[in-house]
Amino acid sequence: MASTPVTPVQALDALLAGNRRFVAGTPRHPNQDAARRAELAPAQKPFAVLLGCSDSRLAAEIIFDQGLGDLFVVRTAGHVLGPEVLGSIEYGTAVLECRLVVVLGHDSCGAVAAARAAVESGAQVSGYIRDIVERVTPSVLAARADGLTTDRDVIDRHIQHTVDVLMERSRTLADQVAAGDTGVVGLAYQLAEGSARLVTSRGVRPTA
Repeated sequence: MASTPVTPVQALDALLAGNRRFVAGTPRHPNQDAARRAELAPAQKPFAVLLGCSDSRLAAEIIFDQGLGDLFVVRTAGHVLGPEVLGSIEYGTAVLECRLVVVLGHDSCGAVAAARAAVESGAQVSGYIRDIVERVTPSVLAARADGLTTDRDVIDRHIQHTVDVLMERSRTLADQVAAGDTGVVGLAYQLAEGSARLVTSRGVRPTA
């Protein structure tokens, strides 16, 4: 990457361009050398916060062809939101001055599948996995109410729901978006193809 993105649009364009390189099999592997490591030792200045699912197939720096210090990554199963996640995102935008927040979901998500199974069968999930399922369930119920049944549609609804909840619960982020300082997007990643597509956006749209 020639220069660090400084606006929400530039940040989103940089991520999508990196993803296109990844899909094409022509990654640049930027900012991954010893010089970059040394440069970052005193401080970090990532350009985007990425809230992604913990799925092992969703390594953000790889699929968006970024490097050390580029992304401030927060990951939970099903990209569910809790106080510590909200605090981490706010730290990324308010303290580190990231200009973009990405909610990254994906097809064949185990957390969404578990929530769908729980809704359909009524079976209870044990342990702390239950907390994850309960946080995903509103998305599943909303999709069902709208007659959405495919994996893609339910995943998209969950991504949209996460963005909505994030904006509702974080006044800090909502104010940043309203001021035009920060953008929020929801992206859906396709495991087989390796591509990320835009599902929803607040305050930013890609230019390419």
